[in-house]
Amino acid sequence: MTLHLQSTTKLANGVDMPWLGLGVFKVEEGADLIAAVKAAIKHGYRSIDTAAVYGNEAGVGQAIREALAENGLAREDLFITSKVWNADQGYEETLSAFDVTMSKLGIDVLDLYLIHWPVAGKYKDTWRALEKLYADGRVRAIGVSNFQVHHLNDLLQDAKIKPMVNQVEFHPYLTQNELLSFTKEHGIQLEAWSPLMQGELLDQPVLQEIAANHGKSVAQIILRWDLQKGVVTIPKSIKEHRIIENASLFDFELTREEIEQINALNQNRRVGPDPDNFDF
Repeated sequence: MTLHLQSTTKLANGVDMPWLGLGVFKVEEGADLIAAVKAAIKHGYRSIDTAAVYGNEAGVGQAIREALAENGLAREDLFITSKVWNADQGYEETLSAFDVTMSKLGIDVLDLYLIHWPVAGKYKDTWRALEKLYADGRVRAIGVSNFQVHHLNDLLQDAKIKPMVNQVEFHPYLTQNELLSFTKEHGIQLEAWSPLMQGELLDQPVLQEIAANHGKSVAQIILRWDLQKGVVTIPKSIKEHRIIENASLFDFELTREEIEQINALNQNRRVGPDPDNFDF
């Protein structure tokens, strides 16, 4: 099967989710945010990932409305993700937080809603709220973020609906082999945040050599590795030329040997918090 920028993976409930999207982590409200989201949609992206704690849902919503009008697209052409923040977890709290998110985004139905972090003692009640939102047709798919295998096993003991997505830190220095195997076995789509390790990997010699062999950037090599591992990926950029470059992944393939070389770079090293030890 030949992938292209608008290729999708089918989630467990049959919803199609794009393999590649734009992440807007820590992009402040304002002209740069709106320009980045509009540029991504103009150049063929169909997935935008935000979160309540990013503080930019209103700007994302504005950019989406403008981009739809300017590019002759329908709302159904896009896949929009947001996440409930830790301070808003709990059953009633999550339902209220979702209403705020939807008001800021200015849309009627969200494509994917995630629990942002596995807050101990709360994420099961939060999940019940997501199940209600899903049953009520207010969100097309539900999932989690930053859940490790033991979190998923715990959640699955009581969940009526299995998470459709688990968005986690994933890159060549953190290959999450056990988690990737577990999610594939249980029909949960793994999604990578910080796939470029916030730029730390761009000077990595093995990746530079593979990039030179293909006439591609290191970023493109890493993002292509994600796709060939069966992992959805959402690189962040506010620069139009980077947004275009990050999507130029579909005219080459990594060999099995190259994938193994990249796999071997794993150091179990995070750039973000440990899901078992975070304090926010």
